[in-house]
Amino acid sequence: MARTPQDVTDAELAILQVLWEQGPLPIRRLTEALYPEGKTAQYSTVQKLLERLESKNCVARDRTQSVHVFKAMIDRDELVGRRLRQLAEELCGGSWTPLLTHLVQAEELTAKDRQALRQLVEDLAQPQPKKDRRGKGKS
Repeated sequence: MARTPQDVTDAELAILQVLWEQGPLPIRRLTEALYPEGKTAQYSTVQKLLERLESKNCVARDRTQSVHVFKAMIDRDELVGRRLRQLAEELCGGSWTPLLTHLVQAEELTAKDRQALRQLVEDLAQPQPKKDRRGKGKS
């Protein structure tokens, strides 16, 4: 299966996870977090991965200091949603039902999780306010 240009590889995802957990970091600190006993080759690898993530608009580089600092421009929820939509399309013909059914049945849900799902379904069943052409709710 071919990847779309905006897909994030596992190696790129590892960088994003560090940025999500620790916040903006320079390349050296990212390399240390990913490769505690790293060498020059790992630094170069992280640099190349950051360039790819930057071209995908997943990270941004702050060039105002002598040491460039990178921050995540995509949040975890957005990436999870993107990957789940892609998975539903590839495996289930775009239908979410088989994917969601499997996830709910395959994992033992806590009472809190079950209640959160019930509330989500109830909220989704409520009529949504109509939006005008500018995307704002009508009064």
